[in-house]
Amino acid sequence: MILFGLDRLLADPALRRPLVGKRVALLAHPASVTRDLTHSLDALAALPDIRLSAAFGPQHGLRGDKQDNMVESPDFFDPVHGIPVFSLYGEVRRPTVTMMDRFDVVLVDLQDLGCRIYTFITTLRYILEDAARHGKSVWVLDRPNPVGRPVEGTLLQPGWESFVGAGPLPMRHGLTMGELARWFVATLKLDVDCQVITLQGWQPAAAPGYGWPLGQRSWVNPSPNAPNLSMARAYAGTVMLEGTTLSEGRGTTRPLELFGAPDMDAGQVIAHMQALAPRWLQGCRLRECWFEPTFHKHAGKLCSGVQIHVEDPLHYDHEAFRPWRLQALAFKAIRQIQRDYPLWRDFSYEYEHDRLAIDLINGSESLRQWVDDPAARPGDLDALAQADERRWLELRRPFLLY
Repeated sequence: MILFGLDRLLADPALRRPLVGKRVALLAHPASVTRDLTHSLDALAALPDIRLSAAFGPQHGLRGDKQDNMVESPDFFDPVHGIPVFSLYGEVRRPTVTMMDRFDVVLVDLQDLGCRIYTFITTLRYILEDAARHGKSVWVLDRPNPVGRPVEGTLLQPGWESFVGAGPLPMRHGLTMGELARWFVATLKLDVDCQVITLQGWQPAAAPGYGWPLGQRSWVNPSPNAPNLSMARAYAGTVMLEGTTLSEGRGTTRPLELFGAPDMDAGQVIAHMQALAPRWLQGCRLRECWFEPTFHKHAGKLCSGVQIHVEDPLHYDHEAFRPWRLQALAFKAIRQIQRDYPLWRDFSYEYEHDRLAIDLINGSESLRQWVDDPAARPGDLDALAQADERRWLELRRPFLLY
């Protein structure tokens, strides 16, 4: 049976002993739950030897109530536990001096999706940096990377750091939050007391979950549009849709598992993708579909779409599936079918106003330039990515805990 870091901390008084007499804060979201689905805030507050003094919420809030991206959460007072709950996606992204003064140790209990773009990674970095400045301790209560160990994508390039790009990671990094914390401490040369309460019994290569313990743990949305494991598997590719005019399925019941637009011919796009780079479509099944978003892009309009199916053994091959390449190929197919298609969305994205969202998401201009270059072929992008993927596999090796 797998035990998450939270489970182990709750069950073992010896693990908690260094916290006795300390002011303890918790950084959490809705998926920060025990096996019986008790929220970590309530579970920790029930322990007689833990003194909770504050809580923090990342993007979408501690309660996960903010549906869309770039919707800020306010601070509030928790009347049940009698503590302030500070938003790290409201007036500030980094904890202020006042916030840091509320605790001695912060417990980080965040379920991640294994993708560089997911902003909980950046919040972890900011917490570690400010803990180093203020002499605080950070304990990461580790949780599985639900998409396991595969690595994919180009590394974020220097100068492209942002709230959706915490450092030189590929799109799929294959690390847990605890392992990421160790990587941040080392690469940023942080003088900080950082402890990881490790997972017990995690087998990231084991079927059928390949990272997520299917059959052992309930899935709770870590953010509102992360409703299931299929979304998590596709996300390293479909998240790029946020930088385009195509719908990523927000406003439907399958967000970030499908894409489309009213003026897109899904059947033609799939056929063109298969002709361009059939290897990039392995490990999944693409299905032509129709959908009408109830909100967000193309709300109320019928969209021709493509759904990426990765939920059953007949269609899903964990090692072969390459979501980042698949989605890049879809962009390339659209560009080749209709040269002047208004693909790239020009808008303020995660508090960045001067750079295209698609470039911020990818951590460089290389993917967009590859899509837009009529002479560029799939092998060109593959060569760029493979070099970075090989490099990352070596760079991450010292930080693996499992």
